[in-house]
Amino acid sequence: MQFATVQPITARPDLPVITDEEAAALARATVNLFRAWGLTDAEARTLLGDMAQRTWARWKAGDVGRIDRDLRARMAILMGVHKALRYLFTDAARGYAWIRKPSEAFGGRSALDVMLRGEITDLIDLRTYLDAERGAW
Repeated sequence: MQFATVQPITARPDLPVITDEEAAALARATVNLFRAWGLTDAEARTLLGDMAQRTWARWKAGDVGRIDRDLRARMAILMGVHKALRYLFTDAARGYAWIRKPSEAFGGRSALDVMLRGEITDLIDLRTYLDAERGAW
């Protein structure tokens, strides 16, 4: 049996990085978005990668601590979902409500059901679907 040779890759410092200040702003925006979506604490924590209950409570109180790379990526994807919904629905309330509505595109499940599977790839899949629906690809 032969294994493929792994080729080294070069770091890409030219790609954008989410700064600490931007991550804190994303956290505040995420708390507000989850309120608009009407998420329970358990749902919110799942979308944020199974965040600890105590940490989520601190976030809601405005006390955001260190935010790791995975969490930064999750929040950025969620903001992309929000942005896509704002493009698709001129009435923001309809976009917020759509998150919970069953959809044929998801086999009768809601977008929230898809995201609540908990993997970052589930968030990416929803974001990709919405971007395609709005013609961004």
